Parts: sequence; C-alpha cells; structure tokens
Amino acid sequence: MPTEAAPHAQENAVAERSKYQEKIIKNYYENREAISLQRLSELVTELYLAEGKARERHWKNIVGALEKLKIPASRIEQLVKKDNPALLAKLVEELLAKQK
Repeated sequence: MPTEAAPHAQENAVAERSKYQEKIIKNYYENREAISLQRLSELVTELYLAEGKARERHWKNIVGALEKLKIPASRIEQLVKKDNPALLAKLVEELLAKQK
C-alpha cells in the first residue's frame, strides 16, 4: 500500500516549488542555448588536446551539443568527417556572434 501513495506524494513535491526554485528553472530554460554554446566551447578545447578513443568520445559529445543547438545534420556530418577542431572553433565563433 505505501507504493500507491508515493506517486501522489511526488506530484505534490513537484507542485510545491519555492519562488526561488521557479526562478532558477525559468532562467535555465531562458539561457539553455547559451549554456549549450558554452559547453560546446569547452568541448572544442578538449578536442584539441584529445587523441585516440578520447577524441572519438569528444566527437560524440560534440555531435550531441550541436544537435541541441539545432545545427543541420549535414553540417555536423561534415565537421565530424573532417575531424578538424579549427573548423569547429570557427562554427562556435559564428554561433557566438549570432547570439550577441
């Protein structure tokens, strides 16, 4: 019987956010693109330094970040195929310029 009450308790817990928590959540969603772009910038730096399997792992993370930023799949494929961090860095610069 306690398992039946648990979902209801969780619903109330979600509904009872403080104004501070609501503000944090709202700010996160308002700034999600900037957050993703910052993460992509960090991944570019890591890509420059990575080799072998670590480099492959970074590319997977970069693809995910680019998809979140709604970069066309054709451009993502081109960047991955060329495996050139400088091209990716240029794209980040373009995205940063658009954001301002």
